[in-house]
This record gives sequence, C-alpha cells and structure tokens, in this order.
Amino acid sequence: MATATTMLPASGSNGLQRFGLWARANLFNSVGNSIITVLFGALALWVAWSIFKWGVIDAVFVAPNMRACQTAGTGACWAFVGEKWRFILFGRYPYEEQWRTAIVLVLLFGMTGASFVPKLWRRETAYAWVAVLIISGVLMWGGVLGLVPVESDLWSGLPLTMILSLLSMIFGFILAVFLALGRRSNLPVVKLICTAFIEIMRGVPLITILFMASLMLPLFLPPGFSVSKVLRALIAITMFLAAYQAEDIRAGLMALPKGQFEAADALGLSYWRKTKSIVLPQAITIVIPPLVGNLIGNFKNTSLVSIISLLDLMNTTQVALVDPNWRGLTSEAYLFLGAIYFVACFAMSRYSQWLEVLLNKGKRR
Repeated sequence: MATATTMLPASGSNGLQRFGLWARANLFNSVGNSIITVLFGALALWVAWSIFKWGVIDAVFVAPNMRACQTAGTGACWAFVGEKWRFILFGRYPYEEQWRTAIVLVLLFGMTGASFVPKLWRRETAYAWVAVLIISGVLMWGGVLGLVPVESDLWSGLPLTMILSLLSMIFGFILAVFLALGRRSNLPVVKLICTAFIEIMRGVPLITILFMASLMLPLFLPPGFSVSKVLRALIAITMFLAAYQAEDIRAGLMALPKGQFEAADALGLSYWRKTKSIVLPQAITIVIPPLVGNLIGNFKNTSLVSIISLLDLMNTTQVALVDPNWRGLTSEAYLFLGAIYFVACFAMSRYSQWLEVLLNKGKRR
C-alpha cells in the first residue's frame, strides 16, 4: 500500500514537470515572452469570465418577449432560442408533422456517425444509406402510408441543410471521381468534356449556378414538366462541389508514383480494376485534407439557397428574428446558429485528421 501511495503522486508530478518544462521553454524563455504570456493570459481570463457572466450568470432563460428579458437581467436572452427553436430547426414544415423531420435528422446523423467508423466501411453500409435515404424521402414528402403530403418547397431549416449537404457530398464525390479520371483520359472527346465542365464550374460563383438552375432550367424543360426548387438546388450544389473535388482527386492521381501504375499493368489488371483497387484508394488518401475542406465549405454554402426562396438553417434563424417580440436579439440567435455549424465543421475537421493518420500508418517516409 505504501508503494502504491508513493507511485500515484509521482505520475502526477511527472505530468506537471513536463508541463512546467514546456511552459518554460515556450512561454517563459525570456523576459519579453514572460511579460507577453502574463498579459495575454490575463486578457484571455478576463474575456472568458465576461462571456461566461453574460451567457450564464446574468442570462435569462425564460421570458415571454425581449422586453421581459431586458427587465429580468443584463445578460444573454436565451429565452428567444427556447421560444423559436422549433422554427429555427424545422422552418415552414407543418408544425403537426415536424416529428417526421425529427426522425429524418436522427436517421441522417446516425448514418453519418456510423459511416465514420472504419469497421463499418462495407457494402452493407451502402445498402443502409440507400434505405435511409428512401425512408427519409417518404417521411419528408409523405402522401403514402397515411402520411400527410408536404410539398418540397416547405422543407426548411436543419433538415434541408442536411439533405442538401449530405446528398451533394455523396453524388458530388461520385461525379468528381469520374471527372478526374475523364480529365486524365487518353480519349480527346472525354478529356475535353470533363475539362470544360470543371473549368466552367470553377470559374463561376455558386450563386450564379443556383440562379441558372432556378431560372434558366425550367425554360429548357417540356411544357407541363417542372422540377422542385430543392432538386434544382441539389443539382447546382452537386455540380459545383464535384468540379472542385475533381481537381483535388486529379492532384492525388498526379502525385502517385509512376511505378504504381506500371505494377498494376504488369499484373494484367483491367483499367477499372486497377483504378478501383490500386490507384483511387492511394490518390484519395493523399488529398484527404483538401477534400474535407471542400466538404466543410459545401456545408456552409447551403445558406446560399435563400436566393431561390429556400429557407435553410441560416435563413430560418433570420426569419425568426423578424418577430417584433424578439427583434434585436441577433447575438443570441447567431451564437446558437454558430454553435451548430461549429460542431458539424469541427467534427469533420478532426475526423479528417484522424483518418489521415490512420490511413497513412506505415507509409511515412
């Protein structure tokens, strides 16, 4: 017992010693650095305490309107979030049917989380994704199994953001692979078409593509045939994302040593077998950081669908602020919105870093 008692503090003291050595070497290695460390440390503590005091201690969590919030306290008015959270998350979707959108969010988040686990990277997971997308479509549209039909123009809030971002990521990545391979093809026509598509999409702002999909596409459709705004936005975002990801994948293909291609040819593998089993896995592993960067940007770019009268998570928050009873509470509203975006984007960023380390084990030079 005496030995165990003496070992526990030793482990803790070693940790403190290591931290002390790191701090001395990096933060207090000179008089100037010591002064800067103390000043910025004090400033950081003051800022953190001020935010905590405003957001928690002096905050008001229950109130009927903004005036009551201002009377009850001097901090944040989180009562706005408590009052408007359903509209912010689900928007114009019929109030009585919002349980359907909640189930869709659970399914999409669940499948996304499951797809992050390497042990589940198998064919059954792809089948599960297909099933989840079909179930989500049935729940969102309705009209079957006794569900009340809901027009896609009423889809809004977080479900719309998730649907647009996830579907564009899935279909955009598939399209990007074919575009990258096509741009490196030896067939002149295929190479010209893929190059033209990539350069046009990369040279035009996403807003312009959304306008074209919303205003110009119906002009080329047969009379009486229409495409929903959600589908038009999805097509535009998918094409835009695919063009950027195609260049990332092409960079990965160009970074592969020539010996990989020669070894695959020596084995007598067909073009598609070589590409699927040898070339693409290595190329994608190389360009994970830029690919994930594009996915994070794509998740945030869904807010641009407001220009074609669709309300994503950003726009439902802005609409909620129009209520005269809560007008002026922009800080609380955008902090709540920013927390949602930050959690999603930070999770993707950290996962990409972990995945990059996992896939590069044993490959470091």
